[in-house]
Amino acid sequence: MSIFDSRTTRVLSTVLFFALGLGFLYVARQTLLLFLFAIFFAYLMNPAILRLDKLIRGRGRAIALIYLLLLVGIGLVAFFVGPRITRQGARLGEALPGLMEKVGSGQIAQDLGKEHGWSDPTRARIQGFLQNHRQELSDFAQRAGVRVAESARQIWVLFLVPILAIFFLRDGANFHGVVISLVHSRSQREFLQDVFSDLNQMLAHFIRAQLTLAGLSMVAYASFLGILRVPYAMVLGTAGGVLEFVPVVGPLVAGLAMMIVAVLAGYSHWVLLLLFLIVWRVVQDYVIAPRVMGESVQLHPLAALFGILAGGEIAGVLGVYLSIPVMASLRIVWRRWRIYAEKRKFGPLNENFFPHELGRERN
Repeated sequence: MSIFDSRTTRVLSTVLFFALGLGFLYVARQTLLLFLFAIFFAYLMNPAILRLDKLIRGRGRAIALIYLLLLVGIGLVAFFVGPRITRQGARLGEALPGLMEKVGSGQIAQDLGKEHGWSDPTRARIQGFLQNHRQELSDFAQRAGVRVAESARQIWVLFLVPILAIFFLRDGANFHGVVISLVHSRSQREFLQDVFSDLNQMLAHFIRAQLTLAGLSMVAYASFLGILRVPYAMVLGTAGGVLEFVPVVGPLVAGLAMMIVAVLAGYSHWVLLLLFLIVWRVVQDYVIAPRVMGESVQLHPLAALFGILAGGEIAGVLGVYLSIPVMASLRIVWRRWRIYAEKRKFGPLNENFFPHELGRERN
């Protein structure tokens, strides 16, 4: 006599299957992140390759030409801008130990106090506070340096991503067809096709929008910091543009880094810098980003925050960056599954079932 009936057995088997799948995803998360970045890069390059493919009638030649143009563009940027960024970065690296010593000794309080007319007791209190917490500040700086070094060790990903992306650009349609062919049920095929279609639209728009926002931030930071003559403006502006790719956390870290470096370097107009950072953040988040990003992601802020925190715990900085598209992808799968389940129960849907989902499909 069987201990479990057939339905219980199926449920337990499904739970076990998903548990094993999640375990595999966690163990292989670094490799999967690499492939995800390759897919994102392929989505970024694909529109240009499609247009070029129509002109020269050869996808392989189109991919090679686009990659060649990309290398030329990177080379030109490195030639004209790279030396200046490198020089400023080297100077900043040489100055950091002295800047940290000014903080630990409390000398920064005396310098700022004299510049802004603070009273002697105020300067003394701030200096004493910094001296009493010198060890904590040193430990924090060391931890931050270790995290930056750990992130820098993952720079090799940048060289592998374009190589892996070639396979997705060349054979992406074949991969899609193979997955669809594994399903024999017509309704399930429709479900997968709808999911793939939504994912294609969302990811393509998200990657291009994210690159646009990062480019705008880099230009805005570098230009305004240069106009204000903030020390190391080019390095800080470039870092701010790169950190724009990391949702929520990146812009906050970039703003803090700019303020800290400016204050420690003795920059006198730091109030103007702070005002610019606040205004730019408001303009970027509430004016530019909604227009550029549109409704491609459509995530509730709570879901986005959960994804960012979970992504950071699982895979660090890379996980934080990938959290938004991954959460948006899960939302697409869940929405399509609800529609699929309702079709199984009631047949083709009319306007009374999930009207907002169906309206988005037609759009």
